[in-house]
Amino acid sequence: MTEEQAVPGSPATVSLVKRLAAMDKFFSPQTIALVNDTAVKITKLKGEFIWHFHEAEDELFLVLHGKLLMKLRTGDVWVNTGEFIVVPKGVEHCPVAPEEVHIMLVEPQTIKRTGNITESPKGQQNR
Repeated sequence: MTEEQAVPGSPATVSLVKRLAAMDKFFSPQTIALVNDTAVKITKLKGEFIWHFHEAEDELFLVLHGKLLMKLRTGDVWVNTGEFIVVPKGVEHCPVAPEEVHIMLVEPQTIKRTGNITESPKGQQNR
């Protein structure tokens, strides 16, 4: 049974390829599934986000396509296609994508995208 043919309330597949192809904005995560209190999201990144941290939540970044640079105050980490990184709560970080990157995020549903930053810096609204 395909995603479109699924009976309401029963499990269905999700095509990451189709969902990512339909996305036309960067830094604009879309929730594609909920697992208990955890959101599974996908997004495209290109450029640099902002330095921020999350007081009470860990974040998992899984690279589906491309190469992500995770800037950390303790040193930068490259995350390649098929790899993931978990950024623990309280750790300041800044995702950077020199070229277009497709990622999956696994994080609590209640997480704020910019963590401790309460106002969107100029240029971040349309990313």
